Amino acid sequence: MTAADVRDAELPGRLLTAERDQLIPLLRSRPDADFARSATACPGWTVRDVLAHCSAALMRVVDGRFEEGVFSPEANDRDIAERAGWTNAQVVDELERGMTEAGPLIAKAGGPLDGIAFGEWVHAGDVREALGEPGAYGGAGLPYALALLAQVTRERGLLPLQADLDDVDEPLRLGALVQERPPARYIGDSATLVRLYTGRPVPPGDGWELAGAEPEELNLYGG
Repeated sequence: MTAADVRDAELPGRLLTAERDQLIPLLRSRPDADFARSATACPGWTVRDVLAHCSAALMRVVDGRFEEGVFSPEANDRDIAERAGWTNAQVVDELERGMTEAGPLIAKAGGPLDGIAFGEWVHAGDVREALGEPGAYGGAGLPYALALLAQVTRERGLLPLQADLDDVDEPLRLGALVQERPPARYIGDSATLVRLYTGRPVPPGDGWELAGAEPEELNLYGG
């Protein structure tokens, strides 16, 4: 095991902080009408719904509320409904607080909550895409997001994969340390890799290659 294979407890917090500093100013600059846009990566949800879900998830971490079924679709819908009477600014305020305060608590949890920070970053990408912003699954948080993706896939024992990324100097190793099959290989850009691992639509084209695995085998969220 190398140093890169050891959990970095501070990584989720660094990712949340980097994304907070990028996303919150963007949201505060947008008119209310933009919050009603459809979030195409999350069918049935608007931009506001995605943000309400994100802020609720982080506040559960902050408040230590993890009742049974806490992140089920039904619970997500309840969280969104509970914020139906809030202004968009209030939702953004809560999201900012969660992104500020949740990191140290995720660190102390020992690993089980690491995926929440990665999911928050992915949902921020969903929002940027819905708003027509360039580089949806990129930005200042990308290096932290890729490192956390490697960490989470390792902790969950996903299939091993080596990613040779066009926009990153060093290859990225993902998935289980114990290899029961030859590692798969991905060649392409980071954003498409993130899309594959999170079940987001992959833009058409031939700018990436996946060998030794099917796309659905990579999906963190089970298809």
